Amino acid sequence: MKKKTLLLFLSAALACTMLTGCGGSSDDAAAPTVTDVSEGENTEEADEPTDAAEEEASAEEETREGMYRSELTNEWIDESLQNQRPVAIMVDNEKTALPHYGLNDADIVYEMMNSTANGEITRFMALFKDWGSIKQVGSIRSVRPTNFMIAPEYNAVVIHDGGPFYIDAYLKNPWVEHLSGGFARIKNGKPREFTEYVTTGEVEKRMKAAGYSTEYNDYAQGNHWLFASESNPVDLSEAADSKDCTLVDLPFDHNGSQLDYDAASNTYLYSEYGAKHVDPLDDNKQMAFTNVILQCAPVTQYDANGYMQFNILNSTGEGYYITGGKAIPVTWSKGHDMSPTKFYKEDGTEITLNTGKTYIALVRDSRWSELVLK
Repeated sequence: MKKKTLLLFLSAALACTMLTGCGGSSDDAAAPTVTDVSEGENTEEADEPTDAAEEEASAEEETREGMYRSELTNEWIDESLQNQRPVAIMVDNEKTALPHYGLNDADIVYEMMNSTANGEITRFMALFKDWGSIKQVGSIRSVRPTNFMIAPEYNAVVIHDGGPFYIDAYLKNPWVEHLSGGFARIKNGKPREFTEYVTTGEVEKRMKAAGYSTEYNDYAQGNHWLFASESNPVDLSEAADSKDCTLVDLPFDHNGSQLDYDAASNTYLYSEYGAKHVDPLDDNKQMAFTNVILQCAPVTQYDANGYMQFNILNSTGEGYYITGGKAIPVTWSKGHDMSPTKFYKEDGTEITLNTGKTYIALVRDSRWSELVLK
């Protein structure tokens, strides 16, 4: 197994530059890094902190016995999960597959075009940190190369049912671990392709049989995201390039993905196929996200059947970060497939997420102009 020293070398060798265009090249310079900057060099005794400052400091230092803040959501979860690596489950997004089960328990949900055919149909890749609590997730379907470019960012084990031969080269990478097919079949009156689900206890059993570590291994890259404290959340209205954003209408013709801002819960509610996306295992509550990230990237189509990939390795591009009813333009940068995709504000600093679940959509560059934010 490769060691962390090799990973550091790979990451350094493949670091990306930041460009403003979608899917630009990254050959000239390294991406900016985030540094801590003091607010002056004054050596005089500091003023006494205000009550607000004391409260914020107290909140930052808060601890809860037997719990820690999740590296995927910043929410408090059981400390027994701290070293447990997540899984990334491929979920079919054809209308016949609805309703989806268990997606409201996912920490991060990716949505991206799965094929240039069938109205550019999309598929979900849902990340779960606490996979031991899974009751039922799916239905699950096949994987694509792009998913094996993203899942290693989280050291996640990919769960799917097969895929085209285009994934074969990625499966040879020692940092890629996956579980394909053989999960529970549930009689739901649908064709067989829509009947496979991940159910209670299956992940642990399958990982043990495959000889996979359930904990982060030598290929883990560390925490992926920066999070704001809950006492001082991100307020994008303070940014000069901020715009109102209570509707995200994605250019996904097949299923018509849409997110509507709900001020009462301070979340974006997901809909598709002209209806609310609800989870039967969560009292039919609508799928909701605190953070929304949109990533523009070019596409390579492999063949006439519509098989494709997003070109996100060793690349940069444009995007948006959306939270709290506001949106700001961002740029993204990614090197090696183990390197976390980083998103940067106009001033070059990395974005900070608010505590909660995150939705990330990859949008092909030729459709980017059709994206509606308002």
